[in-house]
Amino acid sequence: MTRIRHPLPDADWPSRDAARAGRWFQPIRLNQITARTRTWVPAMVPWRATEDGLVSDDVLDWYGRFAAGKPGVLVVEATGIRDVPSGPLLRIGHPRFLPGLQRLVARVRDASEGETRLFIQIIDFLAVRRRPEPAKFFGRFLQITDRHRAACGSEDEVSCRARLGAMSDDELRAALTEREYRDLAFGYREEVRDTHLPHIAELPRVLPELFADAAERARAAGFDGVELHFAHAYTMAGFLSRRNDRQDGYGGTRERRLRLPLEVLARCRAAVGSDFCLGLRLLGDEVIHGGSRIDDAVYYATELARAGADFVSVSKGGKFEDAKQPAIGSAVYPYTGPSGLECMPTVFSDAEGPFGRNVHLAAAIRRGIHAVGLATPVVTSGGICTFAQAESILARGDADLVGAARQTLADPDWFRKVELGRGAEVRRCIFTNYCEGLDQKHKQVTCQLWDRAFEPEFAGPRSADGKRRLIAPPWDPDADESVGSGRTAP
Repeated sequence: MTRIRHPLPDADWPSRDAARAGRWFQPIRLNQITARTRTWVPAMVPWRATEDGLVSDDVLDWYGRFAAGKPGVLVVEATGIRDVPSGPLLRIGHPRFLPGLQRLVARVRDASEGETRLFIQIIDFLAVRRRPEPAKFFGRFLQITDRHRAACGSEDEVSCRARLGAMSDDELRAALTEREYRDLAFGYREEVRDTHLPHIAELPRVLPELFADAAERARAAGFDGVELHFAHAYTMAGFLSRRNDRQDGYGGTRERRLRLPLEVLARCRAAVGSDFCLGLRLLGDEVIHGGSRIDDAVYYATELARAGADFVSVSKGGKFEDAKQPAIGSAVYPYTGPSGLECMPTVFSDAEGPFGRNVHLAAAIRRGIHAVGLATPVVTSGGICTFAQAESILARGDADLVGAARQTLADPDWFRKVELGRGAEVRRCIFTNYCEGLDQKHKQVTCQLWDRAFEPEFAGPRSADGKRRLIAPPWDPDADESVGSGRTAP
């Protein structure tokens, strides 16, 4: 692929009256709640929770800052449903997490003056380990089999391990199974089809209750809704993948791959009731070899809508299977390969470019849902950074809500600025994925634009190393429009 650096789309910002008359700033019903506008902030993981998964002051500041921009819907980061260590990632797998989550809800209500609807995205994930030192892999982790003995020409386990450790890469590819070589080159990673592992085999029995308990806690905490995460490299996406060949009734055909997601949705609905917003995020295309495609996604979304999902948020890619090889001692990261670039395309792209690149997936899913007589709202996102983009998407009927993660990270007030007719003051994302690079290293996520000299008098909290601002500089809508605009050139 020839890489082209694409300029940012022209932004012919609307007047206040034109913005407020536009489709993007019209209300929409989501179950029993109404979002004031059709603006949506997708879940972003900022790595600001405590090591125990609790809400920290930094978490409160992060979501409070986004809420000040008054988006229609703000989705809280991927939040673990199990009560297991997962680093500074929010968790909801035990009642002890409730007080912090209640404080988070209160902060968003206060900062948005009650104008933003708050959802929480809940996830399950399987084990992923760091790429091992070869000596450690061959000396401790690899289980020696007859295949290895034959390749080494030795029955002695000690000498066999030593011989394997001295092999070239080509020799190792022949001596090891495909899975063993992957564990060596990329690190150990569990998959939903590893039914030889008891805890993987029992996922269909365990997960519906875990998700339901988490959804019930979300309602108790005061959230307006829950987004079930059925996308990217997480467990539920693994069940939906065409690569899922489980033989226990939960893999193989489309119907069987969808069985567990339907059971999770049904159990969650029973737990939270019919009047609570319960939607989901899924992939329009896995991108990877042998993965699910848009025809699968249309089927999944349609059946999940029939089963009572209140919205479908559409994404693309972000898989482990095609990720770049990590350095020794690092874990594989699912947004580094072709599927990851499709999930979060940058200004360095092919001829199609990164802006609104994946809208066609949401459009196909929405058509499929409408074709069976349903009107379940569909959310699209990915390279959205102007009012004109959002308006054209809604005018064509490609989606019902339009989200923006990276542009909202760059300027949490941008929805509000556009709605007030002050789009010229929007701090525009430059789509280089500086933020994604920090996420890959599990560092506190920030935007490189926050540290440029827009408002140098703003100190604000700093990252652990003291080098980066942890929240965007403030914006005062009552200030002179010509002062402190925070504009930047593409």
